Amino acid sequence: MTVLTHQTAAPTRAPGRPAALPAQLTTTVPREYVHRASLAEVFLTGCRRREGTQFALTGQWPRAHTFFTSGDGLSHAPLQAAETIRQAGLLLAHTQFGVPLGHHFLLHDMEYSTDPDQLLIGRQPTHLDLEADCTDLEWKKNRLARFAMHVRIRRQGHLAASGSGHFTCVTPATYRRLRGETPTAHRPPHTRPAPLTPQLAGRTHPRDVVLTRTGRPASWLLNADTRHPVLFDHAADHIPAMVLIEAAQQAASALTTPQTFTPTTATTVFHRYAEHNPPCRIDATPTPDTTNKTTRITITGSQNGHQIFHTQLTGHLT
Repeated sequence: MTVLTHQTAAPTRAPGRPAALPAQLTTTVPREYVHRASLAEVFLTGCRRREGTQFALTGQWPRAHTFFTSGDGLSHAPLQAAETIRQAGLLLAHTQFGVPLGHHFLLHDMEYSTDPDQLLIGRQPTHLDLEADCTDLEWKKNRLARFAMHVRIRRQGHLAASGSGHFTCVTPATYRRLRGETPTAHRPPHTRPAPLTPQLAGRTHPRDVVLTRTGRPASWLLNADTRHPVLFDHAADHIPAMVLIEAAQQAASALTTPQTFTPTTATTVFHRYAEHNPPCRIDATPTPDTTNKTTRITITGSQNGHQIFHTQLTGHLT
């Protein structure tokens, strides 16, 4: 819990005057617990255990985030809910289940749904109440090795988003054995091909675009800028999961242009690490929907002949 209690020095009040109550100041949770380098990218503000493996958390989304904002600037991006869920899993693992800082996490899958009406940006920062339920805990020598988590994110009592994920926690030594010292574990030079136009990718700034053309319809190459201050907030020896989910959403946007695709649900399964150096192809396939009310698109990422991830997006076209 990171609600700080401010205490003054020795009292200087006159005898008999009531003492002022200490002020409670809200701040973010320590950035190290959610694996962020910048405090501006920490969206959780507190955590307490309710009972067993159920927890209540609090958070806040800023009104004008440089990346997690819709193209028209009126709404929080659905991906911000996914990032908040990811941060909740890391925070709980470290603070409630004793996973040491410096250990690594493997995200096997993530699913999230959002209510567009509850993502609208108001006159104040968006304050959040989260309910997290951790299940399927597996322990190895008194150390948490695996767990699942389901999260509900509420805004003024209304359900804004929900989601779940499965995590594996590994020691630094185990992670080194998993990753090895291959050339693909290092970042490439900053030079990259020209990305898609922001309008095609559903973005407003070229730096936020993570795809480039291949010359084939419904197929692109992953082309993320490793200097991006949000997508690559800290150094990593692989492409982060949030970048892959963003690539899926941009592919859906490019596939459905000139209409605007607004995703409401996303289900992603991660099969392998996405390396920095080999080309990673992103393919999108629309799925027919008999209701004609929603659009479903399947996106896959492939590298070196292996599928890296696949995402199923559901949303609306306008």
